[in-house]
Amino acid sequence: MGTTAVVFDAVTQANIDQWLNGDYDETSKQQIRQLQQDNPAELLNAFYQHLSFGTGGLRGLMGIGTNRINPYTIQTATQGLANYIRSITSSGSVLIAYDCRLSSQDLAYAAARVLAANGIRVFIFKDIRPVPLVSFGVIHKKCTAGIMITASHNPPQYNGYKVYWSDGGQLLPPHEQGIIEQIRCVQEVKTVSAPHPLIEEIGQQLDQDFLTTLEQVRLYPQDNLQKGPQLHIIYSNLHGTGATLLPQALSKAGFTHVEFVKTQHVPDGNFPTVAFPNPEEPSALQLGIEQLQAQHADIFMATDPDADRLGVVVMHQNRPVLLSGNELACLATEHICHALTQTGSLPPRAAVVKTIVTSELMRAIAEHYGVQCLDVLTGFKYIGQKMTEWDLAQKQGLPFSQFIFGAEESYGYLLGTYARDKDAIGTAVLIAEMALHLKLQNQTLVDCLHHLYTKYGLYREQLRSMTFEGKQGAQTIQNMMTKLRETPPQQLAGLALKSLDDYQTGRCVDMKTGQQLPLLLPCSNVLCLWLEDGTKLVIRPSGTEPKVKIYCALKSSCSSVSEQDILHCDQRLTTLINELCSFVMPTT
Repeated sequence: MGTTAVVFDAVTQANIDQWLNGDYDETSKQQIRQLQQDNPAELLNAFYQHLSFGTGGLRGLMGIGTNRINPYTIQTATQGLANYIRSITSSGSVLIAYDCRLSSQDLAYAAARVLAANGIRVFIFKDIRPVPLVSFGVIHKKCTAGIMITASHNPPQYNGYKVYWSDGGQLLPPHEQGIIEQIRCVQEVKTVSAPHPLIEEIGQQLDQDFLTTLEQVRLYPQDNLQKGPQLHIIYSNLHGTGATLLPQALSKAGFTHVEFVKTQHVPDGNFPTVAFPNPEEPSALQLGIEQLQAQHADIFMATDPDADRLGVVVMHQNRPVLLSGNELACLATEHICHALTQTGSLPPRAAVVKTIVTSELMRAIAEHYGVQCLDVLTGFKYIGQKMTEWDLAQKQGLPFSQFIFGAEESYGYLLGTYARDKDAIGTAVLIAEMALHLKLQNQTLVDCLHHLYTKYGLYREQLRSMTFEGKQGAQTIQNMMTKLRETPPQQLAGLALKSLDDYQTGRCVDMKTGQQLPLLLPCSNVLCLWLEDGTKLVIRPSGTEPKVKIYCALKSSCSSVSEQDILHCDQRLTTLINELCSFVMPTT
């Protein structure tokens, strides 16, 4: 009855016909025929486009179709990568890792066989490993590129394909465009059988090299080793790859009083105890919080499935307090800058890097210590890009900054230059060190946060995500961004709109005078609304999920900082986001 309502456009039908008539397995063809009869809407969503590179490469639902993650889309992407590598070098090598997700290992080996067929050497892990080890490993083994099969913190029905370049960072121009063009031009996918002489499985040596490198970026190593057991830590890997390295990293640093959330410790791509394996989601942390309270521990830490994000809950005055990504970024910035200053180790051109949606308190802290703070677009790859730029400038004898810390509000951090992507393994050691340092003074991370508010001002932030699935959802997101660009709200919560930053056009528009000034960051589908009191709201489509994200940040002018002041600010943020949502949401 519902089949007549779905109309396939020419592109969708061509994609379906290619699979039905091409060299694809019979099981996939039969699934297509079944969907034609039973669920044409699902067939439309599976074939209406080809998966495209976003903030973190390819990511999508697993299943048949050009718009799904499956061996064919992975092999096509890898053939494009191989063609690009061969266009710039006669040899080349690629490091491949995979997480615990369903089919991740199969997809990783599918990619490996394509690379080997194209004469490219492959190093592939024998077992699941976290994202930061790929970034580190590409640099350490001097690879041309790296691949990580993961969908990070998405639900279990998703998977993905992250590509790293030789600097250890995720793809950026010109390589990003070059690889995308090569993928579009793929006519034939080459593949071989495994095992193959060009495919080398690697074991634990790289693990040990990574852990040894982490030892070099501790700020209070002796205190950690001597007094680390005093800090009682609960840890959950949320069924993911963090279990492979994080406990070892904590132990080597001196934090040996660590207990696991046992029901979440065994890697499992079904993520049976959580709806979303994301430490940003309070529900994903519930079991760990219960254990934190029951065992009267000091701190609970959780990593997402590929272990590049870290969530933290602190026991403060006998109650658990979940710290936001912004709060952790600011706490870490204070700890790092203070420690380097105290020990006389702060570089003369020290710099921290944050994304445009990360707390401005981080900037205030950095500048207090004479440290430069730079903004980049959302996505840790842009933080990695700054690190690579500065490395190159140093080698060329040009002025450069010394990277000490990078952070994004979505629980991603990096201390040191051993990688070019966020790392929850090294960050866990950093957070444990911070918590221990404060515990020895009878304080918690929450006490320290309130101290920062008193010292620098009350900065608060809030995020709202709205999900719009499928082809219709993608159009809804596009319409929302168009409306906001063409007819932005004149005021929100009684505050006039002062200016609008449009990173797609690269212009900042003064709403009163119409004057336009250039923005210095690259082109991106991001809008930033500045209100007359300095409050900002940023809205952008996610690069990895079918979502629109709205960020709101303000600084209170209150002279004191109490729980009531914080609550008042948070309520204000909610009001502002609600009004913007009402403005941009489609009316039906």
